[in-house]
Amino acid sequence: MSGTGVATSGRAWLSLGSSIEPERNLDTALRELRGRFGPLAVSPPWRAAPVGYAGPEVVNLAVGLDSDLDPWALRAWLHGLERRLGRDRAAPRLSSHPLDADLVLFGDRVVDRDGLRLPHRDLLQPWVLGPLSALAPGLVDPRSGATLAELRQRQGL
Repeated sequence: MSGTGVATSGRAWLSLGSSIEPERNLDTALRELRGRFGPLAVSPPWRAAPVGYAGPEVVNLAVGLDSDLDPWALRAWLHGLERRLGRDRAAPRLSSHPLDADLVLFGDRVVDRDGLRLPHRDLLQPWVLGPLSALAPGLVDPRSGATLAELRQRQGL
């Protein structure tokens, strides 16, 4: 807890995606995440065609970790990880990237301020919900109150 009485750390759920050398870039990302945060829960890979642009297949993973950072600091750390792996955040959002690392859920927090939205706006997209619900089907979306397994069933995944 911080001095404000607000928890600054917790269980974080991430979505990692890569369409440029995905095996190498995702392996490197997982190694860096383990080095910084310790043990990880990692989903099986979810492979899909890109949405909104033409390009190579995208490989996505869901990751659960215990963070000692608040959500904003964790997001900044993830952006640094993306940069270290060659991501240009000035490039169009819908384009091929060596790594896209998004903070999807952080405990049961609902946030929409300072550029951070939790749950992430892409939670219901197949490439996020598919691997995340495979990893943690009983996890509850704090906005809807539904489990990820229920959301996956509703989405027909």
